[in-house]
Amino acid sequence: MKIISFAGSNSSKSINRKLSAYGASLFENGSVESLDLNDYEMPLFSQDREDEIGKHPVAQQFLDKLQEADILVLSLAENNGNYSAAFKNLFDWCSRIQKEVFQNKPMLLMATSPGARGGKSVLEIAESNLPRYGGKIKAVFSLPSFYENFDVENNVISNPDFDSQLKQIVKDFKING
Repeated sequence: MKIISFAGSNSSKSINRKLSAYGASLFENGSVESLDLNDYEMPLFSQDREDEIGKHPVAQQFLDKLQEADILVLSLAENNGNYSAAFKNLFDWCSRIQKEVFQNKPMLLMATSPGARGGKSVLEIAESNLPRYGGKIKAVFSLPSFYENFDVENNVISNPDFDSQLKQIVKDFKING
């Protein structure tokens, strides 16, 4: 079973990348590939740029990677209550090639932030929006107060309640159905 893990962030210190990697590591018998949005950087999407460039090959490369997955693990960064510009730009370019960007792959959708809401605003947007683009969201997890609840040195959730909650989500995760 192939798991593609990525964060909706282009930060080199992305806390969401750490959370997505941890979440992906919990799946038994899974081979995990972690993607970095910095490897899929493109000019800011606009109709004019698309008319000039056409379908961007980097967006196609990202779509090809998602095609390889049996499961997607995505942890979204929250910038001012919404997607990060890097994620939104990649999403926009990809959706011009293929409306079902997430290709109906079973998805564990997550978010974290340094604050007490744990990215809940961006999760609400994503839960409403991503299914229209082939996001087959099977489970959602929010980790509040990242620096109090995640051991960065060991790359694990340090709060036993949140760790147990995520482990149960992964255990109950169903690819089909």
